[in-house]
Amino acid sequence: MHAVRVTRASAQSTDLSGRVLCHELRSDDGRVAIAKGRVLDDADSRRALELPWTELHLLALDSDDVHEDAAGHAIARLVAGDGVSARPPSGGHWPIAAERRGVLSIDTARLDRINELDGPCVYSLYDGQVVEAGDVVARAKIIPFAVRRGVLGEVESIVGSPPGAIRVRGFGAYRVGAVVHESMGERALARFRDAVTEKIAWFGSALGALEVTRPDANSIADAFSAAARGADIVLVAGTKAMDLLDPTFAALDTVGARMVGHGVPAHPGSLLWLAEWNGIPVVGMPTCGLFAQATVFDLVIARLLTGERLGRKDLAQLGHGGFLTRDMAFRLPAYRAAGVRGAVE
Repeated sequence: MHAVRVTRASAQSTDLSGRVLCHELRSDDGRVAIAKGRVLDDADSRRALELPWTELHLLALDSDDVHEDAAGHAIARLVAGDGVSARPPSGGHWPIAAERRGVLSIDTARLDRINELDGPCVYSLYDGQVVEAGDVVARAKIIPFAVRRGVLGEVESIVGSPPGAIRVRGFGAYRVGAVVHESMGERALARFRDAVTEKIAWFGSALGALEVTRPDANSIADAFSAAARGADIVLVAGTKAMDLLDPTFAALDTVGARMVGHGVPAHPGSLLWLAEWNGIPVVGMPTCGLFAQATVFDLVIARLLTGERLGRKDLAQLGHGGFLTRDMAFRLPAYRAAGVRGAVE
């Protein structure tokens, strides 16, 4: 492709026809008569000569160039993986929308490689963000108006087979057990049950057995066993996470659980811990997240409820974007449409 400049004084319709208009043309009343990005046909070219302008900037396409109408749609389809789909273009962009409620998964390495190529431009929301069905999670664009055919082949090679660098992992219907220290008291226990039940239900899962236990290692170990019976995930509330002699940690050793990560680089919720017992994630909820507040727990539980199993590296990566101020609330679930994202109060 190459740029072509046409001046009004010497312009003929043959200079315009078959070329891409790089800027819009307006009529005398200021309305757009011919939109930018359009491949001018003979009728467009004759119409252009009737409009007020002094100089036209055009793009002449070579035989191996693909106009954005075809290239943008092709790239959007290539990067759209499971749980998302390419939508019709709007304003020179090709939207990619979530097909279901879930957690957005961006293969950032592949996205970077695509954006290093000449022509394709793909941008998205944050990896790990909770999204709703219908949300536009990414867009594809072609700059400027066309791309070499070989570039489409490079994009296809980058995203692999089956294609996709952008996905939404849907939430499954899981059963969540809970272990709560009796020291919380009846009122706090009721608030905990109500808040966690509401949050878990939003994902399509259910709170199962809730075991209230005395604060000694044997009792907590028994409560683990009872709560885990038929459960896919177990929550633990009331642990003093900064106290390594807290009986909860001795109980984890007793049942043979493996600590994945003690604390996470995020706030609020840095005292969250994650263990694994017989394939079941065990999540220690920080005090600030026991009730209705939004904490890193909401990010962690969302990923676990897609069936993902988090390792130490995954927890470490929560540090980027882990300062959960109100400005970062967009990353959290909207449990209540009119409330603060991530909260149920």
